[in-house]
Amino acid sequence: MKMKYLIPILFSAFTMQVLADDCSVTVDSNDAMKFDKDQIVVDKSCKEFTINLTHSGKLAKNVMGHNIVITRTEDARPVANDAIAAGLDNHYVKPEDERVIAFTDIIGGGEKTSVTFSVDKLKAGEDYTFFCSFPGHIALMKGAVSLK
Repeated sequence: MKMKYLIPILFSAFTMQVLADDCSVTVDSNDAMKFDKDQIVVDKSCKEFTINLTHSGKLAKNVMGHNIVITRTEDARPVANDAIAAGLDNHYVKPEDERVIAFTDIIGGGEKTSVTFSVDKLKAGEDYTFFCSFPGHIALMKGAVSLK
């Protein structure tokens, strides 16, 4: 293959990788009930968006488990309240809850998980929140989700 053909192919592959990186974010959680981010920005050019959640703490998921749940801001507290009854086996998310846009599994210290969702679930001009639905954690573990 001639070099003049190889350069556009390599550039194209690099560009696709850069764009793919804009369609995901990694959020860390810890034993102090904190996320390392208070905002997640979703690029509206993405078809899908992935949230990677890590737990840098040491405590088990039944003691200090964390997840990420995305809802419209007005639904965050009601969803978190309903999550308590859903229990750990359901990752503290009420099954089939239509207010939930996306959620990860509950993880404990040293674990990681992810969720990928369609960006079509987010609408420009709406207010969205991400939070941990482990009982009581929403008080400290929440942030804004925006579509840009």
